[in-house]
Amino acid sequence: MHYTSSHLTKPDVALGEQQISAGYSVTTNSSLFVRAYSKLLRFDRYLVRRDFAGLYRAVRTAPCTQKSADANAMDRICHTVDLACIWYWKEVLCLQRSAATTCLLRNFGIPARMILGVQQTPFRAHAWVEAGGQVINDRQYMRDLYKVIDIC
Repeated sequence: MHYTSSHLTKPDVALGEQQISAGYSVTTNSSLFVRAYSKLLRFDRYLVRRDFAGLYRAVRTAPCTQKSADANAMDRICHTVDLACIWYWKEVLCLQRSAATTCLLRNFGIPARMILGVQQTPFRAHAWVEAGGQVINDRQYMRDLYKVIDIC
């Protein structure tokens, strides 16, 4: 089962035995957290400058490395990005979170795609990440709520 986030709250950041046995380690977790937080900063700069084209280009051109990700990498990355969002100094938007998640997943060899969708009434726009045809950083029914307008 993939890790999904629906309501972000400050979790207990101590690693439990189950997390350690699933491949989470304090060192890996800290390093990944710093990478996730830096991605949030990077994409926040695009949003502050109102440079959607630059953000879009950065995500679209982010390479998917040839690393073979371990079985828990996707869950670990999504969980760590969510933690970075919780500790980020201001509210993280779905576009920023999805861009960071997509790029990190690709860095670990997971061919993730950022999906952009809109809803007509009331008008809303939303971004989420999919890998292997599954929504991995949001609710599974996002495609039912939003019309997909682009896939990065």
